[in-house]
Amino acid sequence: MRLLITDPLTIVADLRDVVSVRAEDMSGGFGIWPGHAEVLTVLAVSVVGWRHADGRQRFCAVRRGILTVSRGQEVAIATRQAVLGDDLARLEHDVLARFRADAEAERIERVAAMRLHLQAIRQIVHCLQPARSLDGEIGT
Repeated sequence: MRLLITDPLTIVADLRDVVSVRAEDMSGGFGIWPGHAEVLTVLAVSVVGWRHADGRQRFCAVRRGILTVSRGQEVAIATRQAVLGDDLARLEHDVLARFRADAEAERIERVAAMRLHLQAIRQIVHCLQPARSLDGEIGT
């Protein structure tokens, strides 16, 4: 089978000697073998594993993503972030730290953007209010 893993900027893996793939979506883990039915699923933050024809096993941590199986011979994964590795324990440690740091940075950026958005709305509302005179009457 062919396994293609991409992130927004690169082709992380393009392998043509894969005999099985294991992945995880929101319903749990599942396996893919040659001849598998066509599938489209959303991956959880997880580690995808696969075995090569020569018996080697490799892993790739993914930060969510979309997995498709086409014609029972092509598995494609598109993800926001991917990290390849041979050692599952090391990969899990390194990637979890990286993904947590990235998630925290994104949260901080979202909060800052929300504050700017609210500030802009307040300024627009302030500018749209009619001017009031010192005695409380609306002026023109």
